[in-house]
Amino acid sequence: MPSEGTWVYVVNLGRVYWGRRSNRADRAVRLIRRFVSRHTKADIVKIMNDVNEYVWSRSREKPPRRVKIIVSIREEENEEGEKVRVAVVRLAGPKLRPGKYEPARQAGS
Repeated sequence: MPSEGTWVYVVNLGRVYWGRRSNRADRAVRLIRRFVSRHTKADIVKIMNDVNEYVWSRSREKPPRRVKIIVSIREEENEEGEKVRVAVVRLAGPKLRPGKYEPARQAGS
């Protein structure tokens, strides 16, 4: 189970093609949410707009077969004061490799 940090995953969306065509993109977003929740043990999964737009880019009936995502995991406190794990899902670039992601440091910093 990944602790706090940032990870790159490639999610296979081929399963959504098994069902009927009319709501494949909806099922793809739900599958991404379940995948991230299962792999990070997150209580809350926030999918950013760029991932949603990528899944819906070819319409509702033809979502992409796979999507590469960056998942940032952190712990926050909710209204009751208890800690919850939050996973924020963003779209990854094509050159990133799956696994732990460490952003490059700036030369001047």
